Amino acid sequence: MKSLRTYSIPFTGLKLGKHYFEYEIGADFFGEFEYSLVKKANLLCKVELDKQETMLILNFDITGNVTATCDRCLSEYQQPVEVHEQQIARFSDEEMGEDDEIITLGRNDHEINIAGLIYEYVNVSLPFIANCSNQGDGKQCDEEMLKNLDKLSVNDEQEEQADPRWEALKKLK
Repeated sequence: MKSLRTYSIPFTGLKLGKHYFEYEIGADFFGEFEYSLVKKANLLCKVELDKQETMLILNFDITGNVTATCDRCLSEYQQPVEVHEQQIARFSDEEMGEDDEIITLGRNDHEINIAGLIYEYVNVSLPFIANCSNQGDGKQCDEEMLKNLDKLSVNDEQEEQADPRWEALKKLK
């Protein structure tokens, strides 16, 4: 978790207005998260922090590629990622209820760690079903692997052979 300290932005020393931060996100970043689906990545995260009197407005632009595994042929491919998100953090001493939309920062908070937000935005941007054709370069699934899968699939003839015990029940109609 020490490497995630890099993603903490100390906002107390910043003047009011916009400030820009840039992070390169790779395998080391995702290795810090236990059970992460993403293992390898080459991403660039640009963060625009707009400091105001009562809040911080964080605008995230994350672009690059994540190495994903195709759910169909099991080959690795480069999944393009493009994320544009906004997060608001307000300054308040009163505890606000569970709200994913707004982060509450107290008097004793002097920095905001954005590693969890980056991790969440990247994971949510990935397709539910990973497929080689998502790569965008026209590459399709590995034909040899698909042929092997077809060989191993259950034949339709086996499914048609019914259990002889059911034949007696069909006569009851």
